Amino acid sequence: MSNAAQTETKAPHHAVIVGGGFGGLYAAKELGKDPNVKVTLIDKRNFHLFQPLLYQVATGGLSPGDISSPLRAVLGRNKNTQVLMAEVKEIDPAGQTVTLPDGKISYDSLIIATGVSHHYFGNDHWSDDAPGLKTVEDALEMRRRIFLAFEAAEKETDPEKHKAWLTFVVVGAGPTGVELAGALAELAHTTLKNDFQTIDPTEAQIILLEGTDRVLPPYAPELSAKAEESLTNLGVTVRTKTLVTHIEDGVVTVRNGEKIEYLPSQTILWAAGIKASPMGKEIALRTGAELDRVGRVMVEPDLSLPNYPNIFVIGDLSNFSHQGDRPLPGVAPVAMQEGRYVANVIKRQVRGNHERSPFEYVDRGSLAVIGRNAAVVDLGFARFAGFPAWLTWVIVHIYFLIEFDNKLLVMLQWGWNYFTRKRGARLITGKEGGFQPFQRSRAEAARVEPKVNPPEAVA
Repeated sequence: MSNAAQTETKAPHHAVIVGGGFGGLYAAKELGKDPNVKVTLIDKRNFHLFQPLLYQVATGGLSPGDISSPLRAVLGRNKNTQVLMAEVKEIDPAGQTVTLPDGKISYDSLIIATGVSHHYFGNDHWSDDAPGLKTVEDALEMRRRIFLAFEAAEKETDPEKHKAWLTFVVVGAGPTGVELAGALAELAHTTLKNDFQTIDPTEAQIILLEGTDRVLPPYAPELSAKAEESLTNLGVTVRTKTLVTHIEDGVVTVRNGEKIEYLPSQTILWAAGIKASPMGKEIALRTGAELDRVGRVMVEPDLSLPNYPNIFVIGDLSNFSHQGDRPLPGVAPVAMQEGRYVANVIKRQVRGNHERSPFEYVDRGSLAVIGRNAAVVDLGFARFAGFPAWLTWVIVHIYFLIEFDNKLLVMLQWGWNYFTRKRGARLITGKEGGFQPFQRSRAEAARVEPKVNPPEAVA
């Protein structure tokens, strides 16, 4: 019997993908082109989220639907692909199954791309006072707190409490923190400046805290300097070499050298650090794979697990340390390329080619936006800032949005916001839109030491 006849008669190769982020989705789209492969994509959400623009939802520039795409709509044309809205509880490498709440699914190849969440460095109790930014719910909670702060300040007559309502603290000056702080500054100084009768939103203080000696630590020093200059011009107070040691009752305790300071703020936003999803521990338990200090899975050069060549871990959950002197960064382009690579490995395997060349990430550059006409871009062969960088950032993000209607909606929203300086998604929703109780004044904070002394968090 010919190889072609054998291919026609045997059951299709079943590839199960856990996670519909960039890595999982790009793997599914690539595998969807092969009729010899059956694909099952499992995600606890029914949509793909374009996380790089999540900060714009948090600051009222975009709505969640503008940066989200239903997984069934994205993969609907792939007749070999099934989408399941469920959460994987266990994996069984020996039996080649994954366990869902209502049953098990067998696989021939397994791709795990469940991503990461924000990390509080052992102080998870800070999450109530300082929400992070990884999900739609996180962004909506941030948006609620941000706009609620201005509303509360409009009614507040006590000067100390009034000032605390108009003080916004962003912890962490990586790309997310820088973009969030810049958007907050533009919101306060332009969008809202004429919207209130009692307060002057331009008096809002945006404080960006960073534990290292510069903002955007992964970027070249000259781009970090440009980014800090742009932030300062927007009215952001940048404080580097500053560690957060405690957060409680609307007060951030920080340390710079030997100096301890208390920053009363009713809006504290967390953008520092990541930790792997719980699936990382499950993988380690079931396969013996090693984890790094934040719970990411150490993978082989082909993104598979040691002793399990049919299990791949990609995206932010993966620690790929086989290229350069540090792991690949947890950014969307890495996940996209890893997804395509693993899909092609599986497609070749189905056709009898079991040779695997190592995954090699092609770095086409990195970029971060600070505000209107202000961004930094590092293309490797060229580094630049200002309006050309901002325009590059806009084009790249429009291009990589998943669906055409998202591209069109975001382009129209950005165009309207650019010329009018308005943000149309400034709704206060969730928790009945209620006010947070004010906890402590600046004077009280200066007199009261923190109740506990937990491990330090690097801002």
